Amino acid sequence: MIQILIRWALQQRILLAVICIALLVTGLFAVKKLSVDAFPDVTNIQVQVAVEAPGRPPTEIERFITVPIEIAMTGLPGLTEMRSLNRNGVAVVTLVFTDSTDVYFARQLVLERLIEVTGRLPEGITPVLGPVSTGLGEVYQYTLEHPSDKDEKGRYRQLSEAELQERRTVQDWVVRPLLRSIPGVAEINTQGGFTKQYQVLVSADRLRYYGLRTKDVYEAVARNNANSSGGVLPSYAEQYLIRGVGLIKSVDDIKSIMLKEVNGTPVYVRDVAEVTIGSEVRQGAIIKNGDTEMVAGIIQMIRGGNAREVVTRIKTKVAEINQKQMLPNGLQIVPFYDRTDLVNTAMKTVAKVLIEGIILVVIILFVFLGDVRSSLIVVGTLILTPLLTFMVMNEINLSANLMSLGGLAIAIGLMVDGAVVVVENAFARLGDPLNQGKSKARVIFEAASEVGKPVLYGVGIIILVFLPLLSLQGMEGKMFAPLAITIAVALSISLLLSFTMTPMLCSYALKGGAEHDTWLLAKIKPTYLRLLDWCLAHPKKVVVGALATLGGSVLLVPFLGTAFIPIMQEGSITPVIVRVPKISLDESVKMETAAMREIMTIPGIASAVSRLGRGESAADPGQPNESDPIVMLKPRDEWPKGWTQEDFNTAIRNKLSALPGVETSISQPIAARVDEMVSGVRSQVAIKLFGDDLAQLRKTGDEIAKVLSSLPGATDLRVEKVSGQEYLTIRIDRAAIARYGLNVEDINDKIEIAVRGKVATTVYEGERRFDAIVRYPEKYRQNIEAIGHIIIRSPAGAQVALKDIAEITLADGPAQISRESGKRRLVIGANVSGRDLGGFVAEAQQKIAQQVNLPEGFYLVWGGQFENMERAMKRLSLIIPITIGAIFFLLFMLFNSARYASLVITVLPLAAIGGIVGLFVSGEYLSVPAAVGFINLWGIAVLNGVVLVSFIRQQRESGMALDEAIVDGCKHRLRPVLMTASVALLALIPMLFSTGPGSEVTRPLAVVVIGGLFSSTSLTLLLLPVLYRWFEEKPQEQH
Repeated sequence: MIQILIRWALQQRILLAVICIALLVTGLFAVKKLSVDAFPDVTNIQVQVAVEAPGRPPTEIERFITVPIEIAMTGLPGLTEMRSLNRNGVAVVTLVFTDSTDVYFARQLVLERLIEVTGRLPEGITPVLGPVSTGLGEVYQYTLEHPSDKDEKGRYRQLSEAELQERRTVQDWVVRPLLRSIPGVAEINTQGGFTKQYQVLVSADRLRYYGLRTKDVYEAVARNNANSSGGVLPSYAEQYLIRGVGLIKSVDDIKSIMLKEVNGTPVYVRDVAEVTIGSEVRQGAIIKNGDTEMVAGIIQMIRGGNAREVVTRIKTKVAEINQKQMLPNGLQIVPFYDRTDLVNTAMKTVAKVLIEGIILVVIILFVFLGDVRSSLIVVGTLILTPLLTFMVMNEINLSANLMSLGGLAIAIGLMVDGAVVVVENAFARLGDPLNQGKSKARVIFEAASEVGKPVLYGVGIIILVFLPLLSLQGMEGKMFAPLAITIAVALSISLLLSFTMTPMLCSYALKGGAEHDTWLLAKIKPTYLRLLDWCLAHPKKVVVGALATLGGSVLLVPFLGTAFIPIMQEGSITPVIVRVPKISLDESVKMETAAMREIMTIPGIASAVSRLGRGESAADPGQPNESDPIVMLKPRDEWPKGWTQEDFNTAIRNKLSALPGVETSISQPIAARVDEMVSGVRSQVAIKLFGDDLAQLRKTGDEIAKVLSSLPGATDLRVEKVSGQEYLTIRIDRAAIARYGLNVEDINDKIEIAVRGKVATTVYEGERRFDAIVRYPEKYRQNIEAIGHIIIRSPAGAQVALKDIAEITLADGPAQISRESGKRRLVIGANVSGRDLGGFVAEAQQKIAQQVNLPEGFYLVWGGQFENMERAMKRLSLIIPITIGAIFFLLFMLFNSARYASLVITVLPLAAIGGIVGLFVSGEYLSVPAAVGFINLWGIAVLNGVVLVSFIRQQRESGMALDEAIVDGCKHRLRPVLMTASVALLALIPMLFSTGPGSEVTRPLAVVVIGGLFSSTSLTLLLLPVLYRWFEEKPQEQH
């Protein structure tokens, strides 16, 4: 097959050249079509069911809403996990499916079950599905601002409630519809400001005077806001459409609604209530830079969307809106978070690594080959392979992100291997006097065919070692699958080009020359040959030395520490702030404003926008005591000298630690959202405590938190706030209400309308619509005493105070109830700083087992990043032996000998020596990227072993003596072995020193490969020849 390809390439040179040029042009166009994002989307396939139940506490939401929904969802095809969050007035049930499940099919299944269960939920409760988005979905966030909002120093003035209400109306009815129509936008979550509301504030004294009930006002407002149709009225040759117009248009219309008539005198709403335009009771706010409240929009991208394209469309539309002044009163859309900033920075990081890697590889080619034509032929593969890889990525819908392009950067040093071997052999053959009578095409054909099989197997083994990475599961699988796919695709393309384009270019451009050493090789080779002679003369010392070095490196392993995946630095920070659950929103706003003002004093901070509480989306379960700020950093050259993002984290943590009664957890926008969506927690270490009794959950959770706080490295310790919410409970006395002829429903209706307020109807203002609510003025409901004096009117006309027919108490109760797999749970979370994750968890597990006694029926599950790490390491412990077995099988196929296959396999532990030492010296942990680095390293090491052993064996088969064949093979294969190692090593040097977003993930991989190549190359060239003597198959004696 190889010979057929080579022969065709040489016979159809012109056709192949035209094809290559066409592919080059097509590849350049493919670059423009690439779907681009900063990181791979690691979010699992999930469907969120959101339920709003205003006024209901977590216990009631759990009992009457969440549990019925969970029961209904049990047994769904492909369902792997079910968890729920129950909070004041809102519940979110998250259903996780297998990765093979289509998300729209999963939504259809969930919707069918919801239709069945909705009838069993309390009246007025309608579950809805969350948006079709992912952890990477929040791509663009903005505030509505006016040029006059800022002063000369760039500080914002304090906006009034009227201004915030106006901007919220503009956001809801102008901006949101304009941006929602953009392709790729899944949802726009509005937050902040005040939502306009028509309010009928009923006076309890006036109601008593006129003998009316609150319910009478409510029903009157509800009945007096409608149009009607009277059908069609024929009139001679024409007809008229009959309509009755009775819609409320203004406050005066509401005031003029009649409630009753007394002796011919009507009683209007205005006689018993104040009708005004106010604001809804809000559950969230936006604070910008600690200066003022704002109105914001959070745009979520649809699952599978192209982040760069979607954000580009959004920015184009925003520019059009601002330029054409489409918003009233001169308002402008001002972004405070733009995903393309991160995407562009990440792409610049990877592009810089790629370009620098290519330059270094080209330099190495010139240095080792010493022939310009030979080098340019190899560079041809280096140019065309990435472009063809981009074409394949487009076809398989693989986005260009940090990991996929990182895979290409890794492959840069590997994709030239096949071409280098072919060109080098062809160059030597063309200069060989024995081939002077043959045609050039014939010599190139023989040269390429000679090395074809070793090249195929050598590069094939490198491809093979990456394929098992596709079997990784969960977050790590989604993270490293793009890397493995890109490397496999790039190397497969380079292999094909080595047998087609490379021979074709050789036939056009290559001239024969004597096989001579370049200046660098001329300096290296004599020293190497002397070392080789000494090694061959002292085989036992060499082997013992190698084993001792291997043993020493193995002893370093326990000191490395373990981690999952290094945290990617996004260039923005999310310092999550949690206060006591019973805090009011107004008080929380004051505290949050102070917190943001403190953060803005840190040098290098560009902006700090806090999302406090929840937004308009039903799938947003935020509470007034929680904030989710986004702190944007200035460009790196404006940071304080020597600072890293970790220094900003520390500075923010120090600033917030001075605030009383708050818990903080430092994360990043994408990381926090991904962690929350994938696992339901935002911490690196999450201890899930399962049990039924909330009080016992809290008590045991506090004990566990106390243990964690004593461990070195524990930061951002958080315990879920399951209690601390004050409940004002009105317990109805059934005997008392029976004496007045009242029912529980009468009391509940009165409480709902008078205290919380009840929407009676909707007022339309053109296309806009606003709720009209009936409730008591604040003075009648502002404290327990006022609520106790609310008057209930009986059917017989008797009036009784609420405190006389109900017990009113104030007590502590649940702030939230979390559930997973049908059972209540409490999460104790912590981040780890200054030590490895695995070591921290091991110590924590030991101390918790010693110091915390779990009550009967309670149990722990370790989650967060540790859960991912444990799963990944368990999978890798299976993948690595399989990979080694597959390498051995291919080597056996190549050599048709178990001895030679075993000989080459010995390079694997030798390669690991440098990788382990590299991790130890650099301070990097043994993580998933490091494990991937070892896999990559083994592929390169095996390739070098194959190149060397194949040539020695070939010389032996030609009749050369053993030691002579070993020395001659090492002498002739020194250059390809050094070239293979050097290009692979130098291609990763830029990755090692890169500092841009995401470089933290790829650095451990680069450390392992670079360190391992030093040990594997030296030991391959010195130890492998020594071992060849012992492994060589003895010829069978003839009888």
